[in-house]
Amino acid sequence: MEEQFQMRFLLTSFSLGLALLTGCTSISVQDATSDPIDLSAITRVSVMQDGVAPLDLPNDLWERIRRGYQMPELESDLVTDRTQWYASKPDYLQRMSERSSKYLYHIVEELEARKMPTELALLPFIESAFNPQAVSSARASGMWQFMPATGKSFDLKQNVFRDERRDIQASTRAALDYLERLHTLFGDWHLALAAYNWGEGNVGKAIARNQRAGLPTTYADLNMPMETRMYVPKLLAMKNIVGNPTQYNVVLPSIPNHPYFQSVPLPRDMDVSVAAKLAEISINDFKALNPSAHRPVLLAAGSPIILLPWDNAEVFQRNYEMSSLGRLASWTAWIAPSTMKVADAAKKVNMSEADFRALNNIPPRMLIKAGSALLITRNANTLSDVTAQVADNGHLDLSPEAVAKHKTTVKGGKHGKGTKTASAKDSKGSGKKQMASAATSSKGYPKAKGDIKIAKK
Repeated sequence: MEEQFQMRFLLTSFSLGLALLTGCTSISVQDATSDPIDLSAITRVSVMQDGVAPLDLPNDLWERIRRGYQMPELESDLVTDRTQWYASKPDYLQRMSERSSKYLYHIVEELEARKMPTELALLPFIESAFNPQAVSSARASGMWQFMPATGKSFDLKQNVFRDERRDIQASTRAALDYLERLHTLFGDWHLALAAYNWGEGNVGKAIARNQRAGLPTTYADLNMPMETRMYVPKLLAMKNIVGNPTQYNVVLPSIPNHPYFQSVPLPRDMDVSVAAKLAEISINDFKALNPSAHRPVLLAAGSPIILLPWDNAEVFQRNYEMSSLGRLASWTAWIAPSTMKVADAAKKVNMSEADFRALNNIPPRMLIKAGSALLITRNANTLSDVTAQVADNGHLDLSPEAVAKHKTTVKGGKHGKGTKTASAKDSKGSGKKQMASAATSSKGYPKAKGDIKIAKK
């Protein structure tokens, strides 16, 4: 009886399990057949229908600049005049464009990141012809032509070892910061550019004058110097030529739309010539990318990175790691302990006076003031690099050497009593001449206030 019960239980369990499996199979088949999944290949059309556009990056940097134009036109005959002038100078345009090829990509990248008009990438054509070592008669320097005071206000370091107004990355950052601030201040790119050239204070005063007179305050309506009047038309002329070179019979050199340089860490103090050799480029090419280092040695504490052509960055790193050079820098910095003559300073650091003067650009008849930082020959015992304090703040202060005064005496005659400088009559009649003479130097130039005091120090 018990055996029959167990047999019936096993048959019932088997039947129930078989029914469940059959049901699951039918459900699975039904789902697969009633709602089939489309696995057809994804086509270009289907991607576009989903709203994902294909990448369409220009191969040419000029085209990328054209696509970012945002500035309004300026209705002025001066724009037409400057456009024709530039178009008539193909050699000049060619030289400027070839120089710009090293820097334009970086500038365009920075402008696009800030959503600023890409016409501004052409501004160094107007400022410096894209020469990062350009210096104006007013002491403006670099590709963006910063004055010393303006450069300092935008954190561009200027010391005896480097001038960041010439630095490609630092000066571009500062220029775009300044232009952004001016655009926020005036709300107009033409006025912002006028302020970049003429000064924001002058533009503000010109606007105030027009407002008091009930006149418009646009760029074209303000009274300004001729240089500023021509400034925006020059930029818009370059915009026109880059925008449509064939219209003006201009052929622009091809500039690829990819980085020209990359940043490389500077591990130790290093001569410019050594850095160029390790990167396997010429010294001129090295200086074109690192123009802020205007001394023959690079100080790692002050310039922790250098710029190198894209393909040479890896070459530099590899050659540095494999280098057997015992000394990478031929010079180091020395701080003058007291005010001294150039000859004495040169003797103290075991250099000839001529070499010491030439290395530090010291003119004749000048004293070196205490605390000045100077370059000297690095000897074999100097193992440490120049400190950050000296590399960032080094300065060279000079003062004129004191000129010895010679007292002129006149021998007394037969009835004279001793010596005297001049007769009372001569002294009385020449008082004004003596005063005039005292106010001028031996060459007839006006003496600066405090010259004698400085010389004595």
